Amino acid sequence: MNPNRLISRRAILRAGIAIAAGAALSPIFAREAAARLHGATHKNAAAGSHGTGPANPLTDPYATACAMEATTGTVIFDHDMNRPWPTASLAKMMLMLIVAKKIADGSLNLTDKVTSSAAATRMGGSQVYLKEGETFTLEEMMEAIVVHSANDATYAVAEFVAGSAEACVQMMNQEAAALGLKNTHYYSVHGLPPAPGQQADVSSAYDLAVIARQLVTYPEIVRWSAIDTTGFRNGTFELRNTNHLVRTYSGCDGLKTGFYDQAGFNVVATARRDGMRMIAVVLGSPRKEENFDSAATLMSQGFLNYEIRQVAKKGSPIAQALSVKGGAISSINPVWEADAAVFLKRDAQKGSYSISYKLPAEIEAPITAGQKVGTGEIIVDGKPQQEIPIGAPADVARGSLIQRLIGDL
Repeated sequence: MNPNRLISRRAILRAGIAIAAGAALSPIFAREAAARLHGATHKNAAAGSHGTGPANPLTDPYATACAMEATTGTVIFDHDMNRPWPTASLAKMMLMLIVAKKIADGSLNLTDKVTSSAAATRMGGSQVYLKEGETFTLEEMMEAIVVHSANDATYAVAEFVAGSAEACVQMMNQEAAALGLKNTHYYSVHGLPPAPGQQADVSSAYDLAVIARQLVTYPEIVRWSAIDTTGFRNGTFELRNTNHLVRTYSGCDGLKTGFYDQAGFNVVATARRDGMRMIAVVLGSPRKEENFDSAATLMSQGFLNYEIRQVAKKGSPIAQALSVKGGAISSINPVWEADAAVFLKRDAQKGSYSISYKLPAEIEAPITAGQKVGTGEIIVDGKPQQEIPIGAPADVARGSLIQRLIGDL
């Protein structure tokens, strides 16, 4: 074994032990230990299997990774995060997103009946052993997909949603384009290893974090991905979550795993603690344990070193008035249309962020309550972090002729 790799692995082990011990002693110690582990793993990944040259994708702790805060989309860790990588079963995340959006807009219902086709029953890998013509509710099928990564259920749902698996792949790529994903392309709905002459589904750590950020906004997805074990087919088949972190990492409630030989072990993990949600994507790990450990470490660094500070609550007025033209009143105090928060390092001072309002010089009546009138941009360390819509607090009718004439003076 290469001595540099032996030293690096010993450093990782020692740092991992230090984290466990430090967590019991003090948050500061744990934070420093996590940082040491981060440095050891990152250095190991950058050095490659012989200490020089590019990283060996399936011997280093991971090939590519990133960590993101979900509310603002701020990336706090980046290791070659835009590198395209085989998704394996993480491809199912896009189908999950399509289904979640259709449930939200009412075009699909959890009680819809999904019938398995002959093609669905021929799927290999992880499955719930569907029989041709067997019918389950959409919710039951989605539990099989999200919890158990069942390829046969995935194929059946794809056919149900789009009419055919091929049409569903088109929908998945259209959704990827709409999200602005630069390194994602789907050739299948399930992410199984490509057959000879076929191409592998690919994405990047960053793109998958963006998809995860969308997914966690849908309650059904988080509810399914947080399940440890549940029954299928009237309890005769057990679905056990392939994401071990839902059992071992505090606050973890998702999200998806994937594996085949050329892809290595892939995981998109998410956890929520004290009002803050972290997302970690780790791709191309040679061992399952390393995959989960790396994801847990990245999320822990986020929780230890950063915090969410609330700037304003939905419905509260902003610190600026807006003139009304031709209205029964001459001005309004716009309100935040969503909770406004800032993502900061724990030791950051209040002056490290500011709010810039983007409002017109005036707005013409009539105005309806909730009508968008502008945005509030949260700026951290001189860089835009998030934009929140700003709306009218109440209806404003057109003013009388006299009011309008006075207003024009």
